[in-house]
Amino acid sequence: MFHRRYLCQVLKYCKYKCNASQNEAARIVHTSSRFYCDNKENKVQVQMNFENIEKKTKNSYLDMIDIFIGRDVHRRGHVEFIYSAMKNMQSFNVHQDLTVYKALIDVLPKGKFIPTNMFQAEFMHYPKQQQCAIDLLQQMEDNGVMPDYEMEDILLNIFGKRGYPLRKFWRMMYWMPKFKNLSPWPVPNPPPNDSFELAKLAIARISSIDIQSQMTIYHTSDIADSIEDTWIVSAQSPIQKVLLEEHNPKQPIYVEGSFRVWLRNESVNYFILRTAAKVLDYEIEDTDDVSNIKVPFFNILPEEPKSLSTIPSVHEQEDGVIYALCATGTSSKDSLLSWVRHLEKVNPKLTECPIVFTLKSAEKELATFQGNNDEDETKTKIDEK
Repeated sequence: MFHRRYLCQVLKYCKYKCNASQNEAARIVHTSSRFYCDNKENKVQVQMNFENIEKKTKNSYLDMIDIFIGRDVHRRGHVEFIYSAMKNMQSFNVHQDLTVYKALIDVLPKGKFIPTNMFQAEFMHYPKQQQCAIDLLQQMEDNGVMPDYEMEDILLNIFGKRGYPLRKFWRMMYWMPKFKNLSPWPVPNPPPNDSFELAKLAIARISSIDIQSQMTIYHTSDIADSIEDTWIVSAQSPIQKVLLEEHNPKQPIYVEGSFRVWLRNESVNYFILRTAAKVLDYEIEDTDDVSNIKVPFFNILPEEPKSLSTIPSVHEQEDGVIYALCATGTSSKDSLLSWVRHLEKVNPKLTECPIVFTLKSAEKELATFQGNNDEDETKTKIDEK
């Protein structure tokens, strides 16, 4: 009997000790992880984004990508990081760099997004990641960046051969080489920074509608009464000179502009010298119209009488007859007046005709603040016509 009581007390004591050790172990397991870190080695990691970087260069952009890749093995938040990097490409001037695009695509984990059956392949396995890669390829296409076969290998390792981004890549590789050098007016890539060289390229492109057009460089300093000192790029063909000689001196000639032409990412403003459209007494026949083809074997009615007429030139448009065009360094009224004075030397008929300047400019808003009172804010719209 004594042994039985003693054994029960021993068992209760062992059970109490076991529960105490379990509670102590439980408290240790659920303790915050900061207690296991040495305060001397604990460092605060400052997370930087692309907007906070002061020196925005290609190397700093690639360094941000390397920091994100090395920060986490699982690369959590890779889709949001890629979209943020795509949004800031323009500010870093890497939106036309193929190396940067390949580095961004390489951020995506390898092998996890590859479909393993036909249902996953057709129903867009991991749609968020695939759409992110498609948006990245679309931005490449919009910026004129043609991918290479190394990018195909990267996409193949990430999404497999049945992934939608790889289909997008194949379509780009089919169409982009066809359109890369298709333009008859090639522009250097990147385009020149000099506005004078851009103006020559723009005027040559516009005046190429007439192969006899001649481009001439004038300087406003050659005119005695000129106020500004700038260059003028002018274009005129022999047909335009003949049309100007046949112009009625009683009708005014207009200097219109400015109009805009784009050379890749650069724009050039140009002006035209034109007059009112000619009134035609006959209807111009469209040779490409096949809606009413006359077959002579079945035409019983006699043919309508026809008369000879002069075919209008390419410079005689529906809205007017264009005599010349130009681009100046300042696009000001004084530079255009100097342009007209230069044209009078080779076109004496201009001295007999009234010339009207109809220049257009965008609306501007001027805001004037006086003190801190919001009621003193005034806005004035200036329209120059």
